[in-house]
Amino acid sequence: MFGSSRSRHRITTALAGFALFTAGAALQVGTAAAPAHAATTYRVLFDDGHAEEAGNADWIISTSKPDPLSQDSTPSSETDWTGALSSWGVALQKTGNYSLKTATSALAYGGSSTTDLSKFDALVLPEPNTLFTSAEKTAIMTFVKNGGGLFMVSDHTGADRNNDGYDAVEIFNDLMTNNSVDSTDPFGFSIDTLDISSGYPAAISDSTNPVLHGSFGNVTKSLIADGTTATLKPSDNSAVKGLVYRSGYSGNTGAFFATSTFGSGRVAFWGDSSPIDDGTGQSGNTLYDGWNDSGATNAALALNATAWLAGGGSSGGGGGGGGGTCTAAQLLGNPGFESGNTTWTGSSGVITNSSSEAARTGSYKAWLDGYGSAHTDTLSQSVTIPSGCSATLSFYLHVDTAETTTSTAYDKLTVTAGSTTLATYSNLNAASGYVLKSFDVSSLAGTTATVKFTGVEGSTLQTSFVLDDTALNVS
Repeated sequence: MFGSSRSRHRITTALAGFALFTAGAALQVGTAAAPAHAATTYRVLFDDGHAEEAGNADWIISTSKPDPLSQDSTPSSETDWTGALSSWGVALQKTGNYSLKTATSALAYGGSSTTDLSKFDALVLPEPNTLFTSAEKTAIMTFVKNGGGLFMVSDHTGADRNNDGYDAVEIFNDLMTNNSVDSTDPFGFSIDTLDISSGYPAAISDSTNPVLHGSFGNVTKSLIADGTTATLKPSDNSAVKGLVYRSGYSGNTGAFFATSTFGSGRVAFWGDSSPIDDGTGQSGNTLYDGWNDSGATNAALALNATAWLAGGGSSGGGGGGGGGTCTAAQLLGNPGFESGNTTWTGSSGVITNSSSEAARTGSYKAWLDGYGSAHTDTLSQSVTIPSGCSATLSFYLHVDTAETTTSTAYDKLTVTAGSTTLATYSNLNAASGYVLKSFDVSSLAGTTATVKFTGVEGSTLQTSFVLDDTALNVS
């Protein structure tokens, strides 16, 4: 192979041209199968039957209801679906592991409706503004008790958007204290009647928590833009736990994000709707982009919590109970890099849709090195691997080089998971197409491990290490 130093990702060697020319043939095997997805599809229902669009609220994933796929069956960006929660919905949809629906009528459990709670693993209540009926409260509590996940997104006291005399604080407290299933503080917390104007509440330190450190990324802070908190009562439910706290608070007071369990199910509480607002929605609404707020990690928090509630964030619980066995899932966020520079942590320009190197599928891939000068690129993502699971890390790798040697590894790509080095590749592994690599990482079950790719390039002659369609499958 021959060539010389060149600018970043400017492929000019004869081999590179040949590689692109033969990409169609080389990638036919790769395109025969889509990236691996979870064997289990997690079913999530978003409620829109309780004035979630009143006033300036637009708490929907899509204007197409009950099925958002009717608006766009293959959304690639949040604007392909219309609603202030479209970023949330599209991010889940793009994993291939979730089936999403929107409920617009009364919530029920055990019926034949397509949006009956018995057909779902998690229910999202994004700042409801009308009281749940007695029958609905029974349905919700029964759903959780039998293994469902409940996501309660509140807002500040006084946020009565439809002026019916009730805000989300009152509505959620009524659900927990006035139902026919268990009204004795079933979740172990109550929502405070507060209006906290602003803040960036911080996450606790817990490296093993799947909500704070899940497949969609790590959570450091959230956002308060007129919100509230919860008071925890572990004496009533020992499972309740505060994960994110208002500045100056800890323990049982000032919990801005909390989780708990009830029966075989799981519960999450968030004290403000601003963090889930992506800033875009239906015309006429005044919205705020908290989803992408640079001072917080709201997207990771929402998505990790959804996965945990639905049963895809760790073994057991949620989504019907699980019984302590491993739930099959693909754990890496943004595995094919099609969401661009999200979820992964990497060197500038590594995740790219540049046409100079072909992606295996879609438009984006991760491209490490290729400068033709001394350079190091990294790409990493932390993931929690549930206890009791068998785990396999896989990815597709294409190596392109201008090096001519057949014996010396001048440029190297090292792959690690946790403290374990899984493999090292070099310019000697150059090939015209993508090659599947796979490793058993079951020894990391029960830990949060960082999957990391490190590319180190020598002083002359480029080598490009191109990755696509990653996966960390557990079963």
